[in-house]
Amino acid sequence: MIDMPAKRPPVPLSLERIIDAALHIADGQGLRRLTMRRLGDALQVEAMAIYHHLPRGKEALMDVLAEHVTTVRVEAEGTWQERARAWARAGRVALLDHPGVLSLALTKPPKGTALMAIRDQTEQLAEAGLGGAADAVRALRAYVFGSVAVEVQQSGWADPDATVRDARTAEGEREFERGLDALLAGLQATGHAT
Repeated sequence: MIDMPAKRPPVPLSLERIIDAALHIADGQGLRRLTMRRLGDALQVEAMAIYHHLPRGKEALMDVLAEHVTTVRVEAEGTWQERARAWARAGRVALLDHPGVLSLALTKPPKGTALMAIRDQTEQLAEAGLGGAADAVRALRAYVFGSVAVEVQQSGWADPDATVRDARTAEGEREFERGLDALLAGLQATGHAT
């Protein structure tokens, strides 16, 4: 008699699993290919089961994905410049890790944990002596988002005929650091630092 392996119980559906599967689809096939049916298939559930976690359906999914990739947590120490660098670098990495949802990050207003992270960043920079920290955070976010958008574009990642798997470019990090230096120098020169 052959012993059959015990059947594993299904992994419970959670918001975390939904986000991971949705990011996998968006990063691998593009945001346009992310449908509730395709997501359900990837999770091995009926698409309607996803609505238990996201009652507003696809719109809620888009909000959650934008929040996920724009929520950056940094426990930065040191000067305001060191803290600003840590936040900017972490934001760049988070966006480049999931280029499939970059368009959502660029267009959806920050909510929930992303909004709390922005407040944390503002408080950290103000605490380190940066005057006008809220304005500086807006400038830093605009720089990070714009820089990543250009890097993704230059990588060819979004071209449907490309075989590029990574949105990063060889020059991307160097260009990012040069631009970040200029932005921080500009904040210093315009009297944001106290």
